[in-house]
Amino acid sequence: MGKTRVHLFIEGRVQGVWYRAFTRDVAMKHNIRGWVRNLPDGRVEAVFEGEEADIEKAVAECYKGPPAARVTKIDIDRQPYSGEFSGFEIRY
Repeated sequence: MGKTRVHLFIEGRVQGVWYRAFTRDVAMKHNIRGWVRNLPDGRVEAVFEGEEADIEKAVAECYKGPPAARVTKIDIDRQPYSGEFSGFEIRY
């Protein structure tokens, strides 16, 4: 284990259901840095950096999402850890 980075593309009913705020709260709970934003095609995109075990837990929570969300798929692209983030933000 160790530090890692994942780039996520989350599909389903994930916009207009507080999904970005949910993702930020999950990231903060698991000490993950990075960002989350809505995409024009209806998906949500996120980048997580942190300990591999913490990221695995956070991704598992992202499959559930907030109560009104319905996640159908998450594409996960594993990337080298960069350490470029100082916190976690919602991007607009």
